[in-house]
Amino acid sequence: MILERLEALPVGSFQYKLLMVTGLGWLFDSMDTGLIAFVLPVLTKDWGLSPAQAGWIGSIGLIGMALGAVLAGTVADRIGRKKVFTITVLLYSISTGLCALAWSYESLLVFRFLVGFGLGGELPVAATLMSEYAPSHLRGRFIVLLESFWGVGWLVAACIAYLLIPRFGWQIAFVIGTIPALYVFLIRLHMPESVRYLISHGRIDEAKDIILELERKLHVESRPFDSKLSPAELEQPKAAATSFATLWTKPFRTRTVMLWLAWFGIVFSYYGIFMWLPSIVFAQGFAVVKTFEYVLIMTLAQLPGYYAAAWLVDVIGRKYTLSLFLLMSGICSFFFGNAASASSLLAWGAAMSFFNLGAWGVIYTYTPEQYPTTIRALGSGWAAGFGRIGGGGFLCESILRLDSLLCGTRSGLYLRLSLYLRLSLCLCLSLSMSTIFLMFASVFVIISAVVLTLGKESKQKTLEELEEAYDN
Repeated sequence: MILERLEALPVGSFQYKLLMVTGLGWLFDSMDTGLIAFVLPVLTKDWGLSPAQAGWIGSIGLIGMALGAVLAGTVADRIGRKKVFTITVLLYSISTGLCALAWSYESLLVFRFLVGFGLGGELPVAATLMSEYAPSHLRGRFIVLLESFWGVGWLVAACIAYLLIPRFGWQIAFVIGTIPALYVFLIRLHMPESVRYLISHGRIDEAKDIILELERKLHVESRPFDSKLSPAELEQPKAAATSFATLWTKPFRTRTVMLWLAWFGIVFSYYGIFMWLPSIVFAQGFAVVKTFEYVLIMTLAQLPGYYAAAWLVDVIGRKYTLSLFLLMSGICSFFFGNAASASSLLAWGAAMSFFNLGAWGVIYTYTPEQYPTTIRALGSGWAAGFGRIGGGGFLCESILRLDSLLCGTRSGLYLRLSLYLRLSLCLCLSLSMSTIFLMFASVFVIISAVVLTLGKESKQKTLEELEEAYDN
């Protein structure tokens, strides 16, 4: 039995190498996301960009991330996780380097879209691949640790921004971002294709060869394979013909709704709190949010949040850990919005960062477990892609500055969009800091309740056991 031998593999060098290889991709993704936030003010000054133009540089990347997540997830279930992972890493690496050579505003927009496309496509596929190789009793821990590389990437981005950009200019940030292109070669050396994917496509001999090679590397006594396949292995190829509509069939409808709402809420809150709202907090007199110390504290607080979630996710379970961290994120965001001093702001901000990023780690663990092998990457990609829509909502401040362009067109769609953005922004600007953060706290509480109500526990179970349980 191929899958039984896969699950029986001891935790050793292979799993940790795979974690490192996929984790580096996560780190570089995070580094790029962080760098654009630091580069944008410098680039705006150097090129004399309008607020609207600066806003589009940020928003076009999020659009690319949403489309990349959806398309890459779909393709990964057809041609394989390893191929798609390699392509997306290479795409965003080369595109990041081209950003440093951008000759115009329009060319930079094209390159930033491609960067976002590759970035958004890589994350759900990497999580899917890691979940299909991690042993069931430690799968949650491995995926959360994978997500923790995001915090390290932000730390690297902050260091580059404060130490190198002032000295060498904004181009140096994008030049450093090309490093993942070299990392693609590591992928080919250390990353096998998913055994579960190979079985689902009837490539049994290739799956057996990988198991034999892993047993050799992990010093496990090998034996010839039985020609007989298990019922789970026999069923996989029969279910290979799937599509987006499959996500909304009866066995998957509830978990798709749960995941999409959770992803939307968590991305909406993350980008709002950590990328847009600091400007409002600064306007309230808290100059500390514009300092390197603030960025460093917020970033360092993420790491213990990840590690705490990595431990809890296999102890109390995915559903309860995710609900708990979302609830605590809501409580912390409420007190952050009502902070009366800089020290109080830092304390509640660090706590908010701790729980929010820990929740990110858990949702990346939880999402692939909700779908069978044949649609695992598809389901994960669509959930992440839908979530990115929530992130785009808080770019309306910059996009709104396009009023003159939008209203100057004959398109009713543009006019309605402009009106919508105007109303959204005016609503936010008319509210106090405490009221805005109360809104975010409410979002956290709502999605916490959604996960607790609609989610099903998946700890300590193989992916095949989960498939059987969900079907029943």
